[in-house]
Parts: sequence; structure tokens; C-alpha cells
Amino acid sequence: LAAAAGHLAGGELPLNAPRRRGMRIAAALLLLPLLAWLAAVALLWWKQESLLFFPQALPADTRLATEPDVHERLVDVPGAKLSVLELRLPEPRGVVFFLHGNAGNLQSWFTDIEIYRRTGFDLVMPDYRGYGKSTGRIESEAQLHADVMAVWRSVAPRYAGKRIVIYGRSLGTGLAAELAASVQPDLTVLVSPYASMAGLARRYYPWVPALALRYPLRTDRVIERIHGPVLLVHGDGDEVIPFAESAKLQAVLPQARLLRIEGGGHNDLQQLSAYRQAMAEALESLR
Repeated sequence: LAAAAGHLAGGELPLNAPRRRGMRIAAALLLLPLLAWLAAVALLWWKQESLLFFPQALPADTRLATEPDVHERLVDVPGAKLSVLELRLPEPRGVVFFLHGNAGNLQSWFTDIEIYRRTGFDLVMPDYRGYGKSTGRIESEAQLHADVMAVWRSVAPRYAGKRIVIYGRSLGTGLAAELAASVQPDLTVLVSPYASMAGLARRYYPWVPALALRYPLRTDRVIERIHGPVLLVHGDGDEVIPFAESAKLQAVLPQARLLRIEGGGHNDLQQLSAYRQAMAEALESLR
């Protein structure tokens, strides 16, 4: 009793020391997952480009234009030069300004151009920074939009009074929608689009907070500012960007036409006759 009284007078019983150590260990164990989550979010913030963009660089002396009516040039943008390929017809009815997806380069994207020759449209397609022969690297969404606008402005005077089509594929659909809202073309074509990159991120990385995304690419907030016709094309077998993403965009802009390509995946639409026919009809309708 005397010993117990002495311990009480001194503060706490010896049995409390192990208990306190156990509580500290438990608190540390609870804190570890939080610290790991914060570290993962921080890494995502700084390395986001490596998750979104998969460029394939090319040597500067690579020849991209191999046909007489296809021309290659460079467009200067702040801190970089963008590689651009152009199909130029003798007397085009207009131009298709094409913004491609997040992988590869112009070698893999500037294909199937016969459809544009047949319908009388020039084709202009840039590579983003770090893709193909383009120099520099992608650093922000604002930079991407500014680069796209710079390339457009470099060709726009050539097509004054002619038909303008802004075309985006996959990643490029968010960029194309933003450009179309500024340019107000005769037709906007979004192939395998997403309502927002933020929404897709929630699908693949549900643990990532929205504030950590530096490339939200909110097509759903931009598309309603496009006044002219909008054609949404999506394969119902798309394993990367679900068909439901196009349905979301049509819900925002009910007057948009949504073409469902049965059996179409994410990377094979250009091989399907339904897609080819739809594109030819859309361009032919611009008389």
C-alpha cells in the first residue's frame, strides 16, 4: 500500500508506461497509411505527365512527308518547335484540323488520308511537345491549349471562307473541344471522347483527390459553348474510355449527334467501315 501510495504521489503507476508505448505504436501504424497516401498523391502531382502522355520521339532528320501533296513544317511556340504534317490539295473545300491521342507520333497517326483527298479536304495534324520531331516537353494543360491555338493560327488564314472541321481523337478531344469553342468551326468531330479527364481519373485512380489533377480537361464544361454541329463517335467496346463518356457529353449538349460504332474498341475505329462511312458522309455534307 505504501509503495502504491508512493507511485500515485509521484504521478503514474509503472503499468502505464507499456500502455503509453503501445498507444504510440498504434498511432504510428495508423499514420503510416496516411503518409503513404500523401506520398503517392505528391508523386502523382509531380509525375502526372508520365501517366497521361506516351510520346515516341523521332530523330530530327526523320522524313515524315513521303507523298507529293503532303508537306512537313515546324511551328515555333514558346520554348519549343512543333512538328506539323499537312495534306494540301490544289483547291480544297476546307480543312480538317486533327488533334491526335496520347501515344505515338505523326508517323502512326497521319494515315488513312485518302478519305480527305476524296472529300476535298486538307488535313493539318501537329505533334505535341516531345512527340515525334517536336521539341520541348508538356508541362501544363494551359500550355497544351496555347500550342494547339498557335498551330491553328499558323494555318487559319489559308482557309478563310472555306469549311473548317476541328477533329479530336481520344486525348485530343478535350483539346479539340476547347479550340472549337474559340474557333466555332463548321463541324466538330470528337472520336472516343471523355466528359472530363478528372472523371476518368476517378475511374482508374479512385484514391486520388480531384485537386491533385493538373490536367482536368473538362470537355463537359466546354462543349456547350460550341455553336455549330458536333459529331460524337464512340465504339461500344471501348476498353479505355467507355461509351458512357460520349453519352454524358450528349446529355450536356443534346443537339450533338452520337454515333455508336458496334464492336468498336479504342484503337481500331479507323479500321471499321462504319466509322469510315460516317466520316466521309460528315465531310461530304459540308457543301
